[in-house]
Amino acid sequence: MRGAPGGRATAPGHPGRVGASSLVRVTELADLPIRDDLRGLSPYGAPQIDVPIQLNVNENNFGIPAEVAADIVAAVAEVVSGVNRYPDREFTALREALAAFLGDGVTAEQIWAANGSNEVIQQFLQAFGGPGRSLLGFTPSYSMYPLYARGTHTTWRTASRDADFTLRPEAAAAAVREARPDVVVLARPNNPTGTALGLDVIEAVYEATDGMVLVDEAYQEFSELPSAVGLLPGRPRLAVSRTMSKAFAFAGVRLGYLVADPAVGDALRLVRLPYHLSALTQAAATAALGHASEMLANVDAIKRQRDRIIAELPGLGYSPWPSESNFVLFGGVADPQRTFRTLIERGIIIRDVGIPHTLRVTAGTAEETTAFLAALAETPNN
Repeated sequence: MRGAPGGRATAPGHPGRVGASSLVRVTELADLPIRDDLRGLSPYGAPQIDVPIQLNVNENNFGIPAEVAADIVAAVAEVVSGVNRYPDREFTALREALAAFLGDGVTAEQIWAANGSNEVIQQFLQAFGGPGRSLLGFTPSYSMYPLYARGTHTTWRTASRDADFTLRPEAAAAAVREARPDVVVLARPNNPTGTALGLDVIEAVYEATDGMVLVDEAYQEFSELPSAVGLLPGRPRLAVSRTMSKAFAFAGVRLGYLVADPAVGDALRLVRLPYHLSALTQAAATAALGHASEMLANVDAIKRQRDRIIAELPGLGYSPWPSESNFVLFGGVADPQRTFRTLIERGIIIRDVGIPHTLRVTAGTAEETTAFLAALAETPNN
């Protein structure tokens, strides 16, 4: 074996790797030369526990209609024969389908898409955040926002919501003027609280900053309020992100998208990975959008279960917050982790989001709601 620099031997096929005779085995993450700002951290992720009733990650538990699934499978099969070639880098057909779905004058040039809205927001911060720049969010909110900031070396700043988790235009604008962030993110409806957000708050925030404003509308289809997409004309620093994971029951496909001035898409092209949307993803999402009405047919049923949960929880001694989403945050939980574990034992998983004395539950089917409420009623809370 040829000697490596410094006289140490290297293993065949592994340039620079120290030979076994002098190698100290690396067995822990802490032993690797990981970035200093990542040391001691844990990865994001809700518990993945195989139980019959899963009400923890806000999925659409109704699934995809069989006839729609057949069309999606056919669309994917059609492109499989060509996967030896790279996919359309500009995902043209998908952008056109998303624009048609949104309507209201939205054009394909205003659309950007990626592998879930998580990647969309990460790309947004890669383009408009970064070292020496900051992101402002209003907490409590989506727990991924500070992780997006950390991953892009963007400083994470926070401002508080009111006690009922709402945001008032004047308070939000004052927080923005004080923090002077490069990017503001507004979850609408908010996760994990389900709180609505008026268009007047977005307008006030936009006027208070020279930076970018990103409105995260992952749960918009469950809200009674009009989308912030209507605010885009004349506001080139405003962007609205959406997802097909929730209302569209497409979480496993991973398709998120953003609507903004075309120049925003040009900025994201500077940071995206080559051919970041696979041909299979593009085909599946485009086919699903062709059946948008069928895919969204269960939204009203989910909202009925959400409202049923809100109506029945007080009778069990809990305090739910109003929700414009497909989940309910409820308070009055003496020991959230104990309640969480007890429900797991009964075959039901919900979510501890870290807000003291609260838990969050996804609105599922009528049968799942009945089972959840019955199990919660039998769970001690003292």
